[in-house]
Amino acid sequence: MPVGGLIPRATDHAADLVVRNGRIHTGDPRRPQAEAIAVRDGVVTAVGDDKDVADRVGPATKVVDALGRRVIPGLNDAHLHVIRGGLNYVLELRWDGVRTLRHGLAMLREQAARTPGGQWVRVVGGWSAEQFAERRLPTVAELNAAAPDTPVFVLHLYQSAILNRAALKAAGYGKDTPDPPGGHIMRGRDGEPTGMLLAAPSALILYSTLAKAPVLDEEHRKTSTRHFLRELNRFGLTSAIDAAGGFQNFPDDYETIAELAREGELSLRIAYHLFPQTAGQEIDDLRRWIGMVRPGDGDEWLRLNGAGENLTWAAADFENFAQPRPEHTSDYEVEFEEAVRLLMENGWGFRLHATYDETIRRDLAVFEKLAAEGLFPGGNRWLFDHAETVSADSLDRIAALGGAVSVQNRLSFQGEAFVRRYGPGAAADAPPIRSMLGRGLTVGAGTDATRVSSYNPWIALHWLVTGRTVGDLTLRPPHNRVDRETALEMFTKAGAALTGEQDLKGVLRPGFLGDLAVLSHDYFAVPEPEIPHIEALLTVVGGRIVHAAGEYEGIDEMVPAVTPEWSPVAHYGGYQATPGPGHRGARQAELLGEAVAESELHRQWRARRDLVPGTDSPVLDPCFF
Repeated sequence: MPVGGLIPRATDHAADLVVRNGRIHTGDPRRPQAEAIAVRDGVVTAVGDDKDVADRVGPATKVVDALGRRVIPGLNDAHLHVIRGGLNYVLELRWDGVRTLRHGLAMLREQAARTPGGQWVRVVGGWSAEQFAERRLPTVAELNAAAPDTPVFVLHLYQSAILNRAALKAAGYGKDTPDPPGGHIMRGRDGEPTGMLLAAPSALILYSTLAKAPVLDEEHRKTSTRHFLRELNRFGLTSAIDAAGGFQNFPDDYETIAELAREGELSLRIAYHLFPQTAGQEIDDLRRWIGMVRPGDGDEWLRLNGAGENLTWAAADFENFAQPRPEHTSDYEVEFEEAVRLLMENGWGFRLHATYDETIRRDLAVFEKLAAEGLFPGGNRWLFDHAETVSADSLDRIAALGGAVSVQNRLSFQGEAFVRRYGPGAAADAPPIRSMLGRGLTVGAGTDATRVSSYNPWIALHWLVTGRTVGDLTLRPPHNRVDRETALEMFTKAGAALTGEQDLKGVLRPGFLGDLAVLSHDYFAVPEPEIPHIEALLTVVGGRIVHAAGEYEGIDEMVPAVTPEWSPVAHYGGYQATPGPGHRGARQAELLGEAVAESELHRQWRARRDLVPGTDSPVLDPCFF
């Protein structure tokens, strides 16, 4: 962008990129605010006023005018299933941000019409019934009407999945199909599956059913992953810590991200974890990986961070808040201690999925036993993930053992279910963020996307600041909320500390990585309800412009077109952005009415040309209208 007053000069220290005329929140207490920043060879070389970077502009320097917009350090999601999400992104119809079930079902119906035979329509996480104006889930009848012949799988949090008739057939579920451990296939009076699967409480039934759907070949996996990373860049994300997860095998499912790293095609920095997949085989898996790789292997783009978020399956406490807290076996500590000891003796840190204080207390007892032997923490980074019901006593014990915590906004999407089971008093401290910070613990923040929460980090930042769900229910009172600057630090500095990169990223300071975002709206000034609507207009990773929108559209790096052509992402994109709360009252109703009318005209046009089914099969279940 040509900028008046800046004359390129041939210098030995010319920057690759200069961003000027911005309101830069650096995150650096030595210089909290600035107007301009220069990046060379991926690293920040100057931060200050416009005049401080003027001599960094050479003939080849890209100069971007921030136009007075807010600039922040790049966001770092401390708990994101980014590798798994990337492998499947182009296959998934995203309801993230969709405000009505009617709209979601219309999207599903259109997608079913363009989906080729043998493929499924999948709505996999990132939404909650509470976000819809209708405040309910779709029914099986509505899925059957929307897609009579195409298999449809709709995942709702870690609570349930809804399958249409075609999906039940494709998954092989019939009258004689037994319930898997920890799951329940709902059945009618005739014994046939109805289409509803319940996690009771294990999510294994949901994952194993989804795993029956077709997968992408390797070339499409690369394209899918690149587009998912660019979608994350859209919101100002420049780093993420991958928490592994079920059905993410090492090294097979990591090869796509590793190949993109080798080719220099990553647009997001990733620190990844390794998660044993098979119950009864966990120790063997950990021992095999210890012989293959070590934490820290890689570079600032892709590096191993440790084990987890599960170490042994018996110690996992799945968080289906619609079900009672799962009861563990009385002796899971025996195998769990063996896993932790093996990691500590070999210099491996870890992260541990632990929702409930009952689990955390038992795990801490194992850590304290190993600490008495001098093995814990032994210089290794370790942390608890989630910790919604952790107690003050457990927090003291975590601090004494040198641990950390990573919290996610799962209750943005599951808060209503949590309140129904545990009450508003428990929800007020779920999790006790201020108590964690008050003890000096490193507390990273993330989303746990993509199968529960949305990957939009601004929803998580909104939840940290306001304590409110996507259904606008207040969970956490003011004494357990954080201010905007603290919330941002949890998404920048703290995430860097969880990977041992606190001296490399998380602030905008000379010598740190050149990762930043120019925001669509000022995070520090907009009303609280507008925080979730913020996006990045420009995202820079290591001096590379990886996302550009608005005034900057077209100056970012090219990516291949979305494939396959029938992909939901090719037609709808990912997160469905909605107007901010500023569009109120009559104008908001007018805009909604215009959109509904236009959508109906488009549907009729397509129906007349046999591009979608006609009007003889209603999309919506008449029982609800």
